[in-house]
Amino acid sequence: MIHWWSRFSQSAPELCHWADGLTPPIVSRSPRAGADTGVVRSEGPGACWPDMVFFYLGSSFGFEARLREAGVPDRNVEQGKNGMYKTAVPCVPVGVFDCPLVVTMRPVPADMVTTAAKITHLNPHAHGAPIHIGDPALLGIRDLSRPDYGDPVERHAGDVPVFWACGVTAVEAIRNSKPPLAFSHSPGSMFLTDIPDTPLPTSQLSPCCFLISQDPLLYSLASEGAVGKIRQLEKVIGEDPGNRGIKALFVQDELLRSCLALSHSTSVIYLFPPQPTLSGTDGPPGALAMATMLIALGKQVTMVTDKRAVQLNQELLEEAVRTGVLKTTIPLVTFEDNGPDSALHFLCHEGDPTKPRFDHLVAIERSGRAADGNYYNMRGANIKHLVDPIDDLFVAAADLPGITTIGIGDGGNELGMGKVKEKVKALMPNGSLVACDVAADYAITAGVSNWGGYAVACALYLLYTCPTHQRYLCRGTEPATSPGLLDNLLTSLPSVDKEEAVLSSLVRLGVRSGGTGNLAMEVDALPFHPTHSDLVSRLVALTLDSGATGTP
Repeated sequence: MIHWWSRFSQSAPELCHWADGLTPPIVSRSPRAGADTGVVRSEGPGACWPDMVFFYLGSSFGFEARLREAGVPDRNVEQGKNGMYKTAVPCVPVGVFDCPLVVTMRPVPADMVTTAAKITHLNPHAHGAPIHIGDPALLGIRDLSRPDYGDPVERHAGDVPVFWACGVTAVEAIRNSKPPLAFSHSPGSMFLTDIPDTPLPTSQLSPCCFLISQDPLLYSLASEGAVGKIRQLEKVIGEDPGNRGIKALFVQDELLRSCLALSHSTSVIYLFPPQPTLSGTDGPPGALAMATMLIALGKQVTMVTDKRAVQLNQELLEEAVRTGVLKTTIPLVTFEDNGPDSALHFLCHEGDPTKPRFDHLVAIERSGRAADGNYYNMRGANIKHLVDPIDDLFVAAADLPGITTIGIGDGGNELGMGKVKEKVKALMPNGSLVACDVAADYAITAGVSNWGGYAVACALYLLYTCPTHQRYLCRGTEPATSPGLLDNLLTSLPSVDKEEAVLSSLVRLGVRSGGTGNLAMEVDALPFHPTHSDLVSRLVALTLDSGATGTP
């Protein structure tokens, strides 16, 4: 069993550590065949069991002093309580050891969550950084007032529940394995060593914390290095070679927060431009770039388009598979407004708001509904008669817990740009007429909408290859990576060849460039070579440059 236990502890390195030659705990519980048989108190420091091997577990009590030094309130010490909870998160099973993760919860003021994450990250032997920040239900915890061990810690106004892995996970593993005899510490009865608590030096892996959802409440973590790179990507796509004034609509970290949210997603739905012959060659290439990366990450992806555009977009998807741009086909569906609950039934199983089919909606270069109910292109032409009311999905999603919306645009008339509509009205040409009135949770602005799609794909790659973010996604347990996944992600990044192939397919299908109406290899009146090809190359080079960490 020792071999299995050693491997089990390695699969959750923040939970357990193997030590030798140390005095065993003074107070312990004695499980036999999975059931507690009582509390055992040792006779003193010299007591030992020569035929047993001791494993010493890191404790979150080890980082409390550093949190207090940084000004982070220690609610559990203030209240003299410490609650521990079984979660629905499975540990990686090894041999007979198989159990759910157990966590502790510490209430932390919202403005100090990043501080708490950075400090505890430096002490991985005391569980390291948090494994979840936000709604306990996302861990399978139904009621914080009823911990499985200990007593509940009360939150103050403005506190956020922050969860760390707990050494009591080992107790669960031992109980479930039902050994003939084992000893474990009693919760709260810790072993104090004479080993100095020496934190790790700060590094580019130090976590930054971002709120990505209000309902359910969810924060995410990414390393300083990854955050800095994604911010550089955001800066690159904000360039404005067409002189549209798009920089006036820029909101920092919309790309970062969007991609953090997508990284947590399961099922994503993309809203294609209403008709490529209307939006031109901008939109579909960026949508395919994002879909390719999400599929490589194991997400379910669906495309929604207007009824009149089904045939053209189906041909585009089939051509993308034939040319290797897409590795698998993507379902293409339409939305019909058959009544006031149509959007709800489209988004949720049986129209039940608690059973969403999709957790993310992404629109790129899709004309959005203006304040007067019409749809306009950037020249101010009303195209309402050509557009299905797919905006209703964004409007309905705003009231549905667990669905995040993302809009990508380059002018302010696009679906989702309602988040910055006052800027659009004041600063963009025809803004008071064309501004989209429907807001997304996140609005990514770019010099060309396709560029926003390329940047999303690159940022998702950066997050997957970020150890800090992956640890958080996996709740501190060992990630189950499939062989060749990194190679698959690398080949799923945008490339000049792939984007040129998509644009060629659009031209063959008769789709013209927006702005000029040319049936040519250009997007928004900008030639593919060198304008778009150079930008794709720069984004990918920045993504893969191990030395370009950026400034978080």
